[in-house]
Amino acid sequence: MGTVNVPNPKTDNTVRIFDDFYQFDVIVPANEYDAVNSFFESVYKSKASAQNFTVSLFRVAHQTRVSVMTLLQQIQTQDQVQLTLSLTYFLNGIRSPSTLLGVNSTLTPNLYTARNIRS
Repeated sequence: MGTVNVPNPKTDNTVRIFDDFYQFDVIVPANEYDAVNSFFESVYKSKASAQNFTVSLFRVAHQTRVSVMTLLQQIQTQDQVQLTLSLTYFLNGIRSPSTLLGVNSTLTPNLYTARNIRS
């Protein structure tokens, strides 16, 4: 007779994370996925946001070759704004420079258009 504390050896205790857009596919332990996902669900109101940030953190961990649990420990004490900034920093490290997140360049209007704008 099985109990709650004894895992069933016939079941697979892994989770497959994939993202077709970035061609990212990795198999991770279910307990790590649950820990990361539950943290993001406690921070963000939307389940979709929590799942997207979970996949993003695993992607960063995979690309930087740092344990996802180490990354999770580093960001657990941050509030929502600090967390977004940290994840932006991590994701910008692995993204193409043409698609950086949170980068805002100042737009310079055309000289003739700028002359017609009143301040």
